[in-house]
Amino acid sequence: MERLQIANLPTPIHKIERLSQELGVNLYLKRDDFTGTEVSGNKVRKLEFSVAEALRQGCDTLITAGGIQSNHCRATAAVAAKLGLVCDLVIRGEIPNQIEGNLFIDHALGARAHLITPDESREAKMEEVVKNLKTEGHKPYVIPVGASNAIGSLGYAAAMEEIIQHENELGIYFDRVVIAVGSGGTYAGLWYANQQQATKRKILGYAVDHNTETFVEVIKDILKEMYQNDGLKVPKECKDIFINDQYIGVGYAKSTSEELEFIMKMSRENGFLLDPVYTGKGFYGMVSDIQKGKFQGAKNILFIHTGGLLGWTQEHREMALKTL
Repeated sequence: MERLQIANLPTPIHKIERLSQELGVNLYLKRDDFTGTEVSGNKVRKLEFSVAEALRQGCDTLITAGGIQSNHCRATAAVAAKLGLVCDLVIRGEIPNQIEGNLFIDHALGARAHLITPDESREAKMEEVVKNLKTEGHKPYVIPVGASNAIGSLGYAAAMEEIIQHENELGIYFDRVVIAVGSGGTYAGLWYANQQQATKRKILGYAVDHNTETFVEVIKDILKEMYQNDGLKVPKECKDIFINDQYIGVGYAKSTSEELEFIMKMSRENGFLLDPVYTGKGFYGMVSDIQKGKFQGAKNILFIHTGGLLGWTQEHREMALKTL
């Protein structure tokens, strides 16, 4: 499959020394928040494959969807601007009093935002945008939310190969790879490559919105298409898909004081900042489970920092400051 070279790769892996000592494990952080600035995070890895497919098909417009503070929408807008493509974003949610964070960057990068209410269908709106663009003579390419389909997930199949290369260089083996899960594509790519390598490592996902059952089905659907695209026999059952839905908290993109206090503590004591929507919840869940003894037998744990710092809203920042 063709691939663009947009992200700053490979991203480094750092050991979190102080926290490792505190928890009694070897805990490492893969800095996928270093993939770029405007494109920072995990989304650009997926877009390298999705947008390559769009260009191969001769498309001139990228269409995707997400929430007000969608990292994926912002990354798509950045890639489109870089390549001279038009970008239309279907954005769901209430517009804040101040245009900030990812929404501001979307506009700065020249993307056209189509706002819908929480009750409206993103898919229906994207179909409407596609129809209008075709009428105007454009050739649009639709990227699903989070670029979470078989093509986009190849970005994290490639990332797993990168992780294995790191292991060889560092002389260690990560028996647990942990991520926050928002749309399933990153998890699917890691799981697929892990199976192809026939390793015994576990891929652990911490859900930030939907429940375990929903994500398992979404991931299975992506995996089925990945196997078919590679001309491989689809397994009768995709086992060992581990999605933990116990740390969603009060809902997607919403935070509790306890979660934000944890993020601030990690920042002060370890020198890296998580985001409140994805990595904050995933890292909080992982650390909580380590403390509860649920990672017994895990010698080396790798958490993938998938970015998202531009997702800090004014509300999140104000709440976080109250915890200091």
